[in-house]
Amino acid sequence: MRQYDLTPLYRSTVGFDRLFSLLDSVAGAEGQTPGYPPYNIERTDENAYRITVAVAGFGEKDLNIEVREGTLTVRGEKTSAEPRAQVLHQGIAGRSFERRFQLADHVQVTGASLENGLLHVDLVREVPEAKKPRVIPIGSGAPAIDAKTVEQKQAA
Repeated sequence: MRQYDLTPLYRSTVGFDRLFSLLDSVAGAEGQTPGYPPYNIERTDENAYRITVAVAGFGEKDLNIEVREGTLTVRGEKTSAEPRAQVLHQGIAGRSFERRFQLADHVQVTGASLENGLLHVDLVREVPEAKKPRVIPIGSGAPAIDAKTVEQKQAA
């Protein structure tokens, strides 16, 4: 089995920290052909990503995309029973496949599209307001006095 150095990917992506460490174990899962189907993971914006899977020969009815417990699963299975001519050379793989991607915290699938034999799955990282960093003002230790309080004291 080939080993890939994913270190450069850690530097250029946000939101897929756990994904890269799990890719090798997922690709080596029993019943899967390593490297099939090939895929790309792109960063399209600061908090937006796209997974592109090469699914030549598969139609929308042959593909299934599911998200469950932080795992994105892409399955492909030929369901058409149309008669085929005698194949002299088969270079386009039409075998069933299953690819799993472990999603980082707060990453949601926003949509999928199939065009020119490529399945695009769009993802976005939406961090809840409670988890976002906030700026805390630093006080001087004395209680804050607003202008209304000062005016009321002067009027009395």
